[in-house]
Amino acid sequence: MFDLGGVLVDWDPRYVYQQLIADHEEREWFLRECCSRDWILEQDLGRPWVEGNEILIARYPEHRHLIEAFRERWLDMLRGPIAETVSLLGRLHQRNVPLYALSNWSADTFELSRDRLPFLSMFSGVLISGEVGIRKPDRRFFHILGERYCVEPNTSVFIDDTKENVDAAAALGFDAIHCISPAALQHELERRGLLDTLHDDPQQ
Repeated sequence: MFDLGGVLVDWDPRYVYQQLIADHEEREWFLRECCSRDWILEQDLGRPWVEGNEILIARYPEHRHLIEAFRERWLDMLRGPIAETVSLLGRLHQRNVPLYALSNWSADTFELSRDRLPFLSMFSGVLISGEVGIRKPDRRFFHILGERYCVEPNTSVFIDDTKENVDAAAALGFDAIHCISPAALQHELERRGLLDTLHDDPQQ
């Protein structure tokens, strides 16, 4: 079970706001206090972007164009697949390891991004928070994936770059890996025998 953003997908609003806000301190304030992580997570739960924008614009009317740019320039924040971890995903796929994605992501921006993420075809199932109205670390999100795709915690590995989500999965009985880098993830997968350290061919 893979998270997407930060593990397999390089997405960062700074790719856009470095162009829109020259001053570093001002830019970090905007992303911390205005278009914050908590605000983004509400869209990941299914709140329409129009509604999310209206809430922030009412609070920060002087930043209207910057707030609206978040959704309007979403694809500019998406650099695409992280090659090193997508390569690991491909090696697992070659070994016929069942693969699933469990991601906090707005439903409409996920659909907007699909064409940029061809590796999604390797997954046997993909569960997006904006489609079901529940997100990590809520245990119900993990339960939905399990019920929909017959995933059992005691026989599954969960990979995420957010420690809170890793801890939630571990509490449910998953073998949970905190992904801090592609190299570290490769080591953890090799240590579990999911990847061979010498070659990719499971027949050799």
